[in-house]
Amino acid sequence: MVDTNGRAVIETEPIGSLPRPAELLTAMADHAAGRIGDAELAAAQDSAVADTIRRLEEIGSPVVTDGEQSKPSFATYPLTGLDQLAPDGVVIPFADGHQRQLPRLTGGPLRYGVHADQYLRAAQRHATVPVKQAVIAPSALSLLYPADGIDGYPREAFLADLTAEAEADIRGCLDAGAHRVQIDFTEARLALKLDPSGGLLGQFIELNNRVLDRFTPAEQARIGVHTCPGGDQDSTHSLDVDYKALLPELLRLRVGAFYVQLASEPDQDVVLSVLAQHLPPQARIFIGVTDPIDPRVETVEQVRDRVLAAARHLPVERLGTCDDCGFSPFADDTSTSRETAFAKIRARVDGTALAAAALGI
Repeated sequence: MVDTNGRAVIETEPIGSLPRPAELLTAMADHAAGRIGDAELAAAQDSAVADTIRRLEEIGSPVVTDGEQSKPSFATYPLTGLDQLAPDGVVIPFADGHQRQLPRLTGGPLRYGVHADQYLRAAQRHATVPVKQAVIAPSALSLLYPADGIDGYPREAFLADLTAEAEADIRGCLDAGAHRVQIDFTEARLALKLDPSGGLLGQFIELNNRVLDRFTPAEQARIGVHTCPGGDQDSTHSLDVDYKALLPELLRLRVGAFYVQLASEPDQDVVLSVLAQHLPPQARIFIGVTDPIDPRVETVEQVRDRVLAAARHLPVERLGTCDDCGFSPFADDTSTSRETAFAKIRARVDGTALAAAALGI
């Protein structure tokens, strides 16, 4: 990427979710209790989106998101309004003992209740800089299908429907002018915990590439994939899984950008070496330089030094920065304050600029 003067710059982007303001959390609770209607909730969501984008732009973020203020979660937004679901789906355990549970599909055909371009278009009304859009990976939604099957709806029919719906989700955002569409693939590392043989991860990669193969190379260049060990209520689900086993497989995905959690990794040089060894042609690696579940706000010097360390392994022209994960991937996650999240983002933006200056670009 180059700036308006034609000079190379180190790109920096947010991952997605941000903590909701108190007014929105109150509106969500009131809506769930029946005290306010859909219109009042929508107004509170739009106000939160506008405030999120305004604050990101004031920080100097060259690319913004809506902070996922209107999503029930980063994973379940396509299921909004669907009735062929039961609550007893796959359980995802976190290191601190809490769990998240996906619903279970009870019938077909699968159709998304909401596509992500709805959130993108709402955000674009408030933004003066490019807007990126996060979507859930088809591999995550493949976990909705029960192990014992569904009468009259075989798994292959489900996967065909899921592939078509995931393509439509991404394509709608590209057509609406998204700066980049980011596929959230947080279940990648978890797959190796559930199946250390790598078989489940291989199935996930194959399914995601099945969707990506429906796009041209030029479209794939505008699509990215995000990986992290989960980040919910200040805990993770798979940080104990060897990252080196994941990254070579992850980098087989046919996309133009990879958003890689790194700030919370204990041995970052090893991770960077693996990334350098398996870096696909033309792909850009966005390294995580802030840790959303660490309450300490990184200094700009810490961010600068993390970028400079990455530049010793990766070509600077293929390097970007991001946050490790979203700050509040589920709407009820209030473990990180909104102020802390924006302070970390400011450190990322300013620290990335400091590193660029040190590198003479």
